[in-house]
Amino acid sequence: MTAPEISLASPQDRDRVLGSLVAAFVNDPVLRHLFPDEQTYPTFAAAFFGSLFDKRVRQETIWTIGAGASVAMWDGPSAGDGPPDDALAALLPAEALARVSAYNAAVHAALPTTPFWYLGVLGTDPEHSGRRWGRAVMQAGLRRAAADGLPAILETSNPANVEVYRRAGWEVAAVVPADPLTVWIMQQPALTARPSPSLVSTLWFM
Repeated sequence: MTAPEISLASPQDRDRVLGSLVAAFVNDPVLRHLFPDEQTYPTFAAAFFGSLFDKRVRQETIWTIGAGASVAMWDGPSAGDGPPDDALAALLPAEALARVSAYNAAVHAALPTTPFWYLGVLGTDPEHSGRRWGRAVMQAGLRRAAADGLPAILETSNPANVEVYRRAGWEVAAVVPADPLTVWIMQQPALTARPSPSLVSTLWFM
């Protein structure tokens, strides 16, 4: 089987990336906590992912397959986004923005204080599921972390993913109560990042 072509995302990929992620995360525990209303979920989730994309595309830490059919958004060790930006605040109602901020604060408090690479968002358009593109697109960030001699960090709120990640070499570094959710912070040690299996999603909201 021919290996999929992995490329850095460009601003022109934005719409395709957002479409893939909105569809991929439609049943994700965190996204449905942040945006529980069925009618407004597509709009608010697109605004949320758009904010993350706009920051990371400038850092050249978004890798895709199919110009956005499968997406891995990473943050390098110098990245730090802080609270939701003004653009996102203008697009979300106050109660949704409060949930984003509270979740962000809970996760941030559990992250390492030393440098690391962070896999913030991983998702594949459901139309392309089963092709193991998620595993493939993740590798670019893992290679960067290994090249820098830094650990790789992710978080997941899906308990089914925890054992899948463990089998791929990730270890649970912390368990975070983020009412009403439980969040697992997971890590691959420096210089030992290994390929991981195809996964549905991982999120970091910073």
